[in-house]
Amino acid sequence: MSRIIAGAAGGTPLASVPGSMTRPTTDRVKEALFSRLDAFGIIAGARVLDLYAGSGSLGVESGSRGAGTVDLVEFDAKASSVCQRNADLLNGVVARKAVTVHRSKVEPFLDRTAEDARWDLVFLDPPYPLDEVALSAVLAKLAPHLAPAAVVVVERSSRSPEPGWPAGVERFAERKYGETKLWFAEPSVSPED
Repeated sequence: MSRIIAGAAGGTPLASVPGSMTRPTTDRVKEALFSRLDAFGIIAGARVLDLYAGSGSLGVESGSRGAGTVDLVEFDAKASSVCQRNADLLNGVVARKAVTVHRSKVEPFLDRTAEDARWDLVFLDPPYPLDEVALSAVLAKLAPHLAPAAVVVVERSSRSPEPGWPAGVERFAERKYGETKLWFAEPSVSPED
């Protein structure tokens, strides 16, 4: 069973999505990821976006650790329902609405997002069937919505190739944890900036 690791709701068990339609991030990978994000000093007060949220565990963990707002984007009805349960759990603990669930496909969500909307921390854990071309297209839609010092974390199988980074986003680190690989990216600065 997955749990919130640290922060206001640390130790609280999270609801999981029934069946095998999602790949939850293991607590081991989540601990390593959030240790790195804590070192970056990016979580406190951050605007967080969790795309392909599954159960919402990464976004909810961010909210527990002090993120200002968290948007969970999940299209599947069962997974979206679990996201809402986990969001309600955290929102009850932190006594404010820190987490909002959006039942939507990722691409239309990004298309509908206001031009001036910016996120500081973005998680993408797309389903394995999403190919690299489609992932790169999502990253391209995301690029204009990144805050200047944003961090983007892409989680994939360690057998998956590195994402194709579109203009506006560039990788700065990667880490492998068993069958999971994380790529860390940031907004790229064009030569004329």
